[in-house]
Amino acid sequence: MKLTDYTSYADAQAHASSAALWELFDGGREHLNIAHECITRHADGSGRPAVRIAHADGHDEILSFDTISSGAAQFAHWLDAEGVKPGERIAFMLEPSLPFYVCLFGAMQTGAISVPLFTLFGPDALRLRVGDCNPSVLITNSEKAELARSVANDDGTPRVIVADEAFLATLKDLPTTYTPKTKATDMAVFQYTSGTTRELPEAVKHSHKTLVTLMFAALYGTGIRPGDEFFCPSSPAWGHGLWHGTLAPLAMGVTTGTFAGRFDPVRLMKALDDFKITNMSAAATHYRMMKNSGKGGDFTFHFEKLSFTGEPIDPATLEWIDEYFKVPACSMYGTTEIGVVLVNYPGAKDFVVKPGSLGKAVPGQKLEVHRPDGTVCDPGEIGELMLWRGGGWMTTKDRAKTDEDGYFYHCGRADDVIISAGWTMSAVEIENTMLRHDNVMECGVIGVPDEKRGQVVKAFVVANCEGSDALTKELQEFTRERLAQHEFPRIVEYVDELPKNPAGKVHRKKLRDLEAERAAAAAG
Repeated sequence: MKLTDYTSYADAQAHASSAALWELFDGGREHLNIAHECITRHADGSGRPAVRIAHADGHDEILSFDTISSGAAQFAHWLDAEGVKPGERIAFMLEPSLPFYVCLFGAMQTGAISVPLFTLFGPDALRLRVGDCNPSVLITNSEKAELARSVANDDGTPRVIVADEAFLATLKDLPTTYTPKTKATDMAVFQYTSGTTRELPEAVKHSHKTLVTLMFAALYGTGIRPGDEFFCPSSPAWGHGLWHGTLAPLAMGVTTGTFAGRFDPVRLMKALDDFKITNMSAAATHYRMMKNSGKGGDFTFHFEKLSFTGEPIDPATLEWIDEYFKVPACSMYGTTEIGVVLVNYPGAKDFVVKPGSLGKAVPGQKLEVHRPDGTVCDPGEIGELMLWRGGGWMTTKDRAKTDEDGYFYHCGRADDVIISAGWTMSAVEIENTMLRHDNVMECGVIGVPDEKRGQVVKAFVVANCEGSDALTKELQEFTRERLAQHEFPRIVEYVDELPKNPAGKVHRKKLRDLEAERAAAAAG
């Protein structure tokens, strides 16, 4: 039996191994190609759908393995004819579409390195990434072409290609098959995390064999198995949308779904209903926006498995998921740099999903919560989440705690801890409590300087009514009654929207920067 034949937690612990993962692929430890594993080997002439795209304008686009495979091969031959060599970077700034998948997989077939770029990048963010990875070609659409050309170097690189129907037509006479010759250790993808225009994070470099280790997250984080109808609304420009939402399901021959254009939670729910999706992995923000739309009762859902990543889901949204989706939402914790390491084993009937928990370790991973002196925290004690990697402990830069049963719980980023008058408080815990209030749609909590207490808690609130002193007092009492007498926002500011990173998470650093700028202006 293969790992895809097992669904229980006990079987995952008994059978999961590196050797068992390799059995899921055609390639081996010497030669392996992501495009072959995800697309070509599943293109059997049947027209079976590979990707379903729900476009924001209301229309659906369904692409088969056959269509993507032949187009990717033609694009690979075009790159060869253009003199693009293995190891060169090919950047893509495209929404999910036929050109996106054709170019993504075609580039990887040749041994070139694919670099997905977010379509909403402005000139500064795009220029930094292009300058960092130095792509020879940048593929985009007509809308973004001028922006793409504006970041070109003095030597004219990268060459900007508009991947429209006219461009695809130029490929139609090229061969529809291509034989890749990549080694498993050859680079396949450079992935940028969100970062900022001032602090560009280094690209995370993934080889073709990364697809193999990814399958632990696919099997036990998202619970993907052959036969699932899968959907991930996250952009494939980011790690969750590309690796967990695109490559992982396709590698198993599972039809995946995605969203193109400006996100609309009601449009998403319609797609989930229309496509009869049984397994979805989304960001916590996607679930919250569906809840806030008030339209959950307008659709019929077919879920058997749900997962989420990016940040914890607040209790009120978890309750909404239970009411409308009727299966537990399973947290999947990890980062672009370390991969997924804590999961809740969706679909495993012998694994109890605890609301608010990050779950337990992926098979083969070891994690602990440590005090500053390196000793292990007791259950319930908050410390730093550490991962055993390469013969030593490395920090995840996250705060966490465990319970008596060995489940892990997220307590915020290390820099999201607020210390006020000697009390240590979690921004995440305060946010989750405030989000349970009927008038709070979104909330971001930070610590701000205070002469007496060192720091006090400030909450930025998006409310469904006009902010007032009375509402502020009500929110303060609501929070302290549910947490502790000292654990409440002493300052509440009502805003129309919160800054978010491209993955949809509240960008607390931007809130802290805003406060620092205000303080500097007041002092000056």
